Amino acid sequence: MNDETNAINWFEIPVLDMARATHFYQVAFGIHMKEEHMMQMHLAYFPMEMGNGKVSGALVKSDFHQPSEQGVLIYLNANPDLSEVLSRVETEGGRILMPKSAINEEIGYMAVFLDREGNRIALHSQH
Repeated sequence: MNDETNAINWFEIPVLDMARATHFYQVAFGIHMKEEHMMQMHLAYFPMEMGNGKVSGALVKSDFHQPSEQGVLIYLNANPDLSEVLSRVETEGGRILMPKSAINEEIGYMAVFLDREGNRIALHSQH
């Protein structure tokens, strides 16, 4: 891995109910997610631009993917201010585990929530 390579290039968030999960993330983040069936998986993609080196991922429903509050913690980009996303988490059936908290002046802020599928997800923003 060279200095210009992202340590993470893709993530998958396991779901049990794709319609419920897609609705949750679309409303919380104010985005549209495209769905697709591939390799015995049902996916809903977070917005992405191919070939630009930015990280993206998908919600995934399959026998291989199981939601977990104890698993790996990923940080989703909630710039410019994660308060906007966090304000919609509970109204969409999620639960805030850690409110918006300052990391430091240079890095910004973080928060952690539990989505409707039972996954622990973090947010990051500069403000």
